[in-house]
Amino acid sequence: MSGLVNVLVIVAVIAVVVVRQCSSRRISDDKRWWILPGILLVMSLREPGLVDPRHEALSVAVPGAELAVGLVTGAGWGRTSRLWREADGSLWSKGTKATVFVWTGGLALRAALYGAAALMGIHQGSAALLSALAVTLAVRSGVLMWRAGQMRPAYGGSADVMSSQPAWKDRV
Repeated sequence: MSGLVNVLVIVAVIAVVVVRQCSSRRISDDKRWWILPGILLVMSLREPGLVDPRHEALSVAVPGAELAVGLVTGAGWGRTSRLWREADGSLWSKGTKATVFVWTGGLALRAALYGAAALMGIHQGSAALLSALAVTLAVRSGVLMWRAGQMRPAYGGSADVMSSQPAWKDRV
């Protein structure tokens, strides 16, 4: 894929993610939360310029550091998002001010890594950015799903949750 297509994909994904993060969104119990990060990861691994042949060790260390930043950013993003249950039992999520700080910090660290790599003469393509974005989205979604699983159901939740605990009269 060309670099222009990768840049367009990155910008589109970030725009979709930011819009979704800034608005309240219902979280479903859908198990397909990993599909978008998986597609981005496959796209990044298919790119030929992931490692600079002139600086092999450093060109592996920089994307490794970027993946670590993506991991921390995704975990912080998932942790700082607000989760709540509505009266009907549905689960919702929305980013907070702390989420904005996590995003800003992650972007600043990535820019610093990119700048340091450029100063060292390491060529970086869009594949490293795509893979870091994939890791960030996967970790964020995983943390949100884990947190959602830890939340108690709201009163009047699903029938199987209600049937697992006997009614008050049944415990006499």
